[in-house]
Amino acid sequence: MTINGYYDNSLIDEVKMKNNSIKLKEILDINDFTDINNLKNICTDYDKTHLKIEIDYKLSKGNKNSKNMNFINEFMFYDDNKLVGYAGICDFGGDEIEINGMVHPDYRRRGIFTRLFSLAKDEFYKRDNKVMLLLSDNNSIAGINFIKNITDDYDHSEYDMYLDMNVLHNLRFDNLIFRKAVYEDVNKIVKENFEFFHKNDIEEISSGATYIIETGNEKIGKARLEITDDIGGIYGLEILPDYRGKGYGRELLILAINKLKEFKVKAINLQVETENKNALNLYKSCGFKENYIMDYYRLIKSIS
Repeated sequence: MTINGYYDNSLIDEVKMKNNSIKLKEILDINDFTDINNLKNICTDYDKTHLKIEIDYKLSKGNKNSKNMNFINEFMFYDDNKLVGYAGICDFGGDEIEINGMVHPDYRRRGIFTRLFSLAKDEFYKRDNKVMLLLSDNNSIAGINFIKNITDDYDHSEYDMYLDMNVLHNLRFDNLIFRKAVYEDVNKIVKENFEFFHKNDIEEISSGATYIIETGNEKIGKARLEITDDIGGIYGLEILPDYRGKGYGRELLILAINKLKEFKVKAINLQVETENKNALNLYKSCGFKENYIMDYYRLIKSIS
């Protein structure tokens, strides 16, 4: 395997096509993004399902995400110059990586994704990550069946939710500070064992994507805000245990919504585990609605 290279046709024995190749890359460029996004639109329109492939996030990070510069993260199958299959690895920190992908409707049942997944799995075993999460829309019969041929180890499901932008939000407390996190906050965040904080989140702090909520001199919560193509996203929203059940979670969510609205976003999305009823009820009370369900299955690395 060569970095940023191609696999020769002879390695794709199960795929009977002319002039096919697999392009392998560490990071995406704008041409890759365009090809993958076009394929995504074709697949989602055809299947009436959703894909969580995170290419907007990957393109926005680009060379900044140096942690994975020496790893293959993108697996693209071409028929001549036409992208017909894709698999991608996402590493957000911690012990887990995520993998999702797709194949053009006209090129299915030819072993394309089986080949791409095999390459991604080989890459997984070269890394320190202990768990691979395989994702599929809950309504995708083909996607779920493919995953279950690999593992029946169900992990969790998440609602993708979107905000009714017409809902008005009123803050209840007037003594809260909501600001961008700085490097001086890292030690406090690590010391307090924030659940949704990983080592590579320090890069998010440097980029200004992480926000802190304070009361008095105490840092009591955080959230990561992202904007891609005028779509706002709220991630890793968390209040420390000692301050939960007092309304601070709602305040943090509203502050995050208001901050994104200041940037004139057209929509705001977030994800929440289906079993997290408290968070789900909070989001619904603030105007979020369920969009679709994404199922996660785990593949644990076996050490021989």
